[in-house]
Amino acid sequence: MSDACGCGDDRETVEGGEGREPEKLWEVGELRAAAVAGVLLSAGLIAGWSGASEIAVTALNALALVVGAWTFVPATLRRLAKGKVGVGTLMTIAAVGGVLLGEVGEAAMLAFLYSVSEGLEAWSLARTRRGLRALLNLVPERATVLRDGTERTVAPAELRIGDTMVVRPGERIATDGTVRAGRTALDVSAITGESVPVEAGPGSEVYAGAINGTGVLEVEATSTAEDNSLARIVRIVEAEQARKGAGQRLADRIAKPLVPGIMVAAALIALVGSLLGDPATWIERALVVLVAASPCALAISVPVTVVAAVGAAGRLGVLVKGGAALEALGAVRAVALDKTGTLTRNRPAVVRVATLDGHSRDTVLAVAAALEARSEHPLAEAVLAAAPGVPVATDVEAVTGAGLTGRLDGRPVRLGRPGWIEPGPLAEAVTAMQDSGATAVLVEDDATVIGAIAVRDELRPEAREVVDRLHARGLTVVMLTGDNERTARALAAEAGIDTVHADLRPEDKARIIGGLRTLRPTAMVGDGVNDAPALATADLGIAMGAMGTDVAIETADVALMGEDLRHLPQALDHARRARRIMLQNVGLSLAVIVGLMPLALLGVLGLAAVVAVHELAEIVIIGNGVRAGRTKPLPPAPTPTQHRASAPAPAGAVA
Repeated sequence: MSDACGCGDDRETVEGGEGREPEKLWEVGELRAAAVAGVLLSAGLIAGWSGASEIAVTALNALALVVGAWTFVPATLRRLAKGKVGVGTLMTIAAVGGVLLGEVGEAAMLAFLYSVSEGLEAWSLARTRRGLRALLNLVPERATVLRDGTERTVAPAELRIGDTMVVRPGERIATDGTVRAGRTALDVSAITGESVPVEAGPGSEVYAGAINGTGVLEVEATSTAEDNSLARIVRIVEAEQARKGAGQRLADRIAKPLVPGIMVAAALIALVGSLLGDPATWIERALVVLVAASPCALAISVPVTVVAAVGAAGRLGVLVKGGAALEALGAVRAVALDKTGTLTRNRPAVVRVATLDGHSRDTVLAVAAALEARSEHPLAEAVLAAAPGVPVATDVEAVTGAGLTGRLDGRPVRLGRPGWIEPGPLAEAVTAMQDSGATAVLVEDDATVIGAIAVRDELRPEAREVVDRLHARGLTVVMLTGDNERTARALAAEAGIDTVHADLRPEDKARIIGGLRTLRPTAMVGDGVNDAPALATADLGIAMGAMGTDVAIETADVALMGEDLRHLPQALDHARRARRIMLQNVGLSLAVIVGLMPLALLGVLGLAAVVAVHELAEIVIIGNGVRAGRTKPLPPAPTPTQHRASAPAPAGAVA
């Protein structure tokens, strides 16, 4: 909360995980006090109408004042002891002034309405924080582990790194781990926002809160319950919520000088008015002006929106690190996309095999696999995955920058780049492969070229849809990659991106981002590791597929926890809407102050009426801010088949 409001620093909350968030409206202390004050005020009104003595009416109003003032006067006095002046100070002065003027009922009404707004503010903040902290409830209450050869049921807090968890169908995973046995499909929608179950088998990393499908898994724990991916997300977001966005800083810049300015103005009104007219009238008007110009609505206008929007983003699988990141995300007008791992899957695959002299596709792949089986080359996994079998090659040697040599059934065999092996009749096919953005390698058997293999890191199925959506929103989209120009431009054309920067080192990406920032607010989307300089240089860094990745979460301002790139335009839309709500709240807050001050000065509105209008405006602002927490889930992700049906296939590709 802003210092200008004077209503947040001393309230007991659960920031940092201490205490418990109120789950019911009546659990908010300010609202309980407001309810009691309201009953006492009503009793005073009824007593007055029924002809009860003035002492009885005053006593009821005084009790209502004391109960209502309890919600803000103690905190105000503590802040004054620290030399801080806030809206609570204005309200306290107005209440005391009302009592001195004999308007105990109006002072009680002020305290009642202010305590209502304080309670609603506390409730809205608690409610939106609970949305984020609800992630921790995804962890099951019990977990089954194998210890000393037997299964035991333990609390997640008792899990140790290295424990083997047994996860049965339908159960949630208690902490992050690696699958050691079993296969299944995991429902991770509550964590990453992915709508389609994710296949998992031996070696797969799994995260706390994921729901097991039909298979029984044995999972080795890689983190404790206190330090798993869900707990880290909650800790990071709660810590980063202290960072203030531009809108919140704007509200603070207006509110902080406004409070002492209002006090000076009220003092001058009382002094000058008393010299020129009735002192009682002008002191009362000065108190009303004091309340009319209080900027508490302005001070709470942005924080409520930020907390609601950040919590909602977390439910979408988008980690937004506080108000500053949310503000920047809503203001983005250009998006720079890394190619590998962002636009593409970072899983190269064989997309075409060209053959010669009657050799079959399987034969070419088998020879290539025999050599690649003993290779550390990045394309080896793609070739091995596509090959029907892997024969045993001998005397395999790597030729730096060229390829591999070896012997297969006594015959010399080679695999390498065009130029080291002459393509001969396959020259046209090799050129087509390279023009489509693939890496082409030639296969030679017994000094004769038998085929060429095209390997490419394919675009994500949703990449074209995402780029089209970004363009439709008026955003400039560019691709940054360390790949060669030909490969980059082929993939960019397929994704619908016109501006491409290729052959880049990390420092080159940062330099280009710096240039884009001079033209418009720019976001960089990368993997959070080798793109760290560019992520730091951009107005906003967005890490892709960051679930469980410490470096990505710490480096970027925003992290897309899942692998579905469609979360990017969804996050941008969400932040833009939240930013509009922030500006609406700031505008309404200022309009209330500007409208009430002259009415209070001229005596058109009394203390109770001004308080009622002011607190009603705060309730409207809080309600409007909470709207930023509304979200819509993504529809199911497109499959690769759907993608190929809707996007042009690369030249020479084999279905």
